[in-house]
Amino acid sequence: MIKFSRHRLDNGLDIILYPDYSTPMVALDICYHVGAKHENPNRTGFAHLFEHLMFGGSKNIPDYDVPLQLAGGENNAYTTNDLTNYYLTLPKDNIETGFWLESDRMLELDFSQKSLDVQKNVVIEEFKQRNLNQPYGDVWALLRDLAYKEHPYRWTTIGKEISHIADASLKEVKDFFYRFYAPNNAVLVASGHIDEDKILKLADKWFGCIPTRNVVKPALPAEPKQTEFRELTVERTVPDNVLYLAFHMGDRLNREYYVCDIISDVLSGGNSSRLYLKLVKEQQLFVELDAYISGDHEPGLFIVSGKLSKDTSIEKAKTAIWAELEIMKQDLVDSAELEKVKNKLEANHIYAQMGYMNMAQELATYENIGQAELMNDQLDWYRSITAEEIQQTSQKIFRLENCSQLNYLAK
Repeated sequence: MIKFSRHRLDNGLDIILYPDYSTPMVALDICYHVGAKHENPNRTGFAHLFEHLMFGGSKNIPDYDVPLQLAGGENNAYTTNDLTNYYLTLPKDNIETGFWLESDRMLELDFSQKSLDVQKNVVIEEFKQRNLNQPYGDVWALLRDLAYKEHPYRWTTIGKEISHIADASLKEVKDFFYRFYAPNNAVLVASGHIDEDKILKLADKWFGCIPTRNVVKPALPAEPKQTEFRELTVERTVPDNVLYLAFHMGDRLNREYYVCDIISDVLSGGNSSRLYLKLVKEQQLFVELDAYISGDHEPGLFIVSGKLSKDTSIEKAKTAIWAELEIMKQDLVDSAELEKVKNKLEANHIYAQMGYMNMAQELATYENIGQAELMNDQLDWYRSITAEEIQQTSQKIFRLENCSQLNYLAK
């Protein structure tokens, strides 16, 4: 049982405190409940753009990194379709520096045209490097666009098009900030060597004066049920042909999510998994073959992706994968195989909670999903899943009309 305390400032900022006195360090994690799914379809990539703008100077602090480094700290951030997470670590005696830095950029950024232009150019170069100039760099953009027709999961966090960032005006950027980056749309997690009373006083001192904002989140369109098989074939300058099969599955709070996580491990969790033993090692149809879930908070994707051996055709690869999926649908998973997978998931779950920094991020993520308390239920959910549920879920999602197939071929 993970024990932590929960508080809230008058302006709506949620605060979670997790003491860990095995370290002289403290982690501060500010998770804003805004991700790529909240963007205007004609201005995608904004949440990720802010991952850069937040380090470009704030109202009273022109340089974020130098004072943090002088205080012995480190920082980073990441953006997903569901959230944006900023985190730092500091020696416990210097933690107020973190409150000073994070509160000032929540208050207001240095919204100058010069700063915006600099960060836009950085993001545009990142778009080119990650999506256009890297082998297989556009896979997720293609796969999401194929699998989703309405829901904003149809674009990636970097955005749909370079022009969405290139054409972004200073006014649009300001509007996005004041719409989402607010105390009443965030959670602050402090973990590590903390004095809880001191942390709460610091939180009130530095964040308490930031005004509540009118956070307006768009109503996200539900993805219509997929009723027919979709297929897309592209050719790129890459070394190997790769096949992707994507199936719609349940959301993060749905029991189906955890069942699918177990199914993915039965299929490809290590060198004793079904796909590796049969299709990689024995039949040598693939050089790599994986099954995994996208991890999205709303209804996401179950994906099987495989890098084909030189003499394997797309059709042969597809047939072989579907044969294994049919076995999942027809036969109950053996109890020993299921126990092995559950043990591995439990170990991974425990490892993810080791360390004050990991705990800060885990608590922030679960708070974004619904409530941080949910993380204490995860193992029970995994442990309670039966072979019958796995079979039923396999029958539900592994259907041709629920499948989007991407054939990524080498020129």
